Amino acid sequence: MPATSQCADAASDQLAHIATAFAGDASVTQGKMFGSTALKVNGKVFAMVVKGKFVAKLPTTRIAVLMREAGAESFDPGHGKLMKEWVALGSHRDLWTSLAREARQFVLGGKS
Repeated sequence: MPATSQCADAASDQLAHIATAFAGDASVTQGKMFGSTALKVNGKVFAMVVKGKFVAKLPTTRIAVLMREAGAESFDPGHGKLMKEWVALGSHRDLWTSLAREARQFVLGGKS
């Protein structure tokens, strides 16, 4: 199997694990963004795994904390321009599911 296929399979597995946290939430669906499978709420992407890193849409204040405390970085989809309110985290996999929950809430505008 080519390395890119292996990476894609691993990313799908990682996202599938995160998606189980939303199994009972009918507003959460899956779609595509930047060639990766992504989690959406009411049609808006809130989390995905890209090139082995967890990527989520979060408030800039939360992103600053994650950069300082967990080694997160601003998300660059590959064209050299950082995406506002998107963070990428390659380590701390134990945080990915809780960050996905935060991202869902943020995309919903803080509504539950």
